[in-house]
Amino acid sequence: MLAKVLSAAVYGIDANLIDVEVDLSGIALEEDRFHTVGLPDAAVRESRDRVRSAMKNSGYQVPPTHITINLAPADLKKEGAGFDLPIAIGILSAFGILNIKDLGSYLLVGELGLDGALRPVPGILSVAILARERGIPHLLVPAVNAPEAAVVEGVKIFPVTTLADVVDLLNSTLLGHVQREPFQVATDALLAELQHFPADFSDVRGQQTAKRALEVAAAGGHNILMIGPPGSGKTMLARRLPSILAPLTFEEALETTKIHSVAGVLDSAAGLVAHRPFRSPHHTISDAGLIGGGAVPRPGEVSLAHNGLLFLDELPEFPRNVLEVLRQPLEEHTVTIARASMSLTFPARFMLAAAMNPCPCGYFNDKSRECMCTPPMIQRYVSKVSGPLLDRIDIHIEVPAVQYKELRGAAAAEGSAHIRDRVMAARELQRQRFHRGKDKIFSNAQMSTRQIRAHCELGPDAERLLERAMQQQGLSARAHDRILKVARTIADLEASETLAVPHLAEAIQYRTLDRSYWA
Repeated sequence: MLAKVLSAAVYGIDANLIDVEVDLSGIALEEDRFHTVGLPDAAVRESRDRVRSAMKNSGYQVPPTHITINLAPADLKKEGAGFDLPIAIGILSAFGILNIKDLGSYLLVGELGLDGALRPVPGILSVAILARERGIPHLLVPAVNAPEAAVVEGVKIFPVTTLADVVDLLNSTLLGHVQREPFQVATDALLAELQHFPADFSDVRGQQTAKRALEVAAAGGHNILMIGPPGSGKTMLARRLPSILAPLTFEEALETTKIHSVAGVLDSAAGLVAHRPFRSPHHTISDAGLIGGGAVPRPGEVSLAHNGLLFLDELPEFPRNVLEVLRQPLEEHTVTIARASMSLTFPARFMLAAAMNPCPCGYFNDKSRECMCTPPMIQRYVSKVSGPLLDRIDIHIEVPAVQYKELRGAAAAEGSAHIRDRVMAARELQRQRFHRGKDKIFSNAQMSTRQIRAHCELGPDAERLLERAMQQQGLSARAHDRILKVARTIADLEASETLAVPHLAEAIQYRTLDRSYWA
């Protein structure tokens, strides 16, 4: 007796179709002989105990026999407990407990408890996308995973809570139609709902220069580094940066949700990531935690921050080898992790915000307190952040200590809503510009060299200013391109089609701070 059930395994952020084949020998035994083949890991091999108990406690008396489970294709490593449900259904089908004979229009994923209850599994969004691509009309998932899977249109999602519930649903099928309403979710409402942020720029007193730099960074998707003494508000400013970023489009939300689902950090009640991610790893993180890794590679913090913001506080406290692995993702917007058995690529298009003190004690160049650090100590401290990494950060801004009058001032600061309106207006100009040129980019920071030459033309005065800055400060070719990208964003904030001298001068100013500390 042979039965086949469709399931899926997630590799990277994409799912692969897996055929779960169940064969019964028909020989009566005192106890089950349960063999699983097809490169299963320990969690998959242990499914025999979970499946046996789940079937017994759900009221299905299966006589002991020799059971062979094949997970095809056999050359792909299978991991996780998501194969419990298809294995159990395959066994019940082989024993004739199911009325339906052809299970080819159903894809099943889920972990079983010993009592037959279904538990959620990660990566359901990728599984739903696979079902749509392969034309599989019905997807049966644990009830907790249903809001996430229902985001994908073109597939009927059926939430199930127990093994008995799955059997009842399949046995109720008439002429290929499930006699139950599929689960649905209004994706437009999820993204169109009012955006609430716990932190707002109206809470920040003073720091007008830093706020302006953050507005420019948000408008063009530029990376930014803030340098200042302890307590000057660097972390406070960074945590309010998501409140002025443009909202996610549905395509961006789907791609971001896919990564969070695979990593197992998705809020199951939400079903869709509606806000741009904000990731702030501690400086004790490893390079694998930041970039991703593992025997079967999993996405790291740079991928979890995809389409959002990665904030690195106390930048020099991160190990140098951890910071250096950021260089390729910042340039390529992807991370490729190679293992002996596979090579996986994760998206990593994020905006980097970093904060650091100017010296070990934090008070170098501070007017109110004396710095006790020697020049070699300061040099060793700042040299933990390499020049090539600094070159990939568009904006360097100094955040001085806030004066008492500004701190206690009665006038309320400008709120995030007003800043976000200007940011979105600039982003709309960029969208129209790149859409008109059929460029598959979304912000000025993503422009290639060819696009910079097309959209960042300079007049004679601006040309002389840039040439003088390049020669006097010894800027690299990469810094030249990034200055033009930032200047383009500043012009967009003023709705200017041409790059004027003030736009270029402000952009150059954002590249001079590193010469004070790293020169």
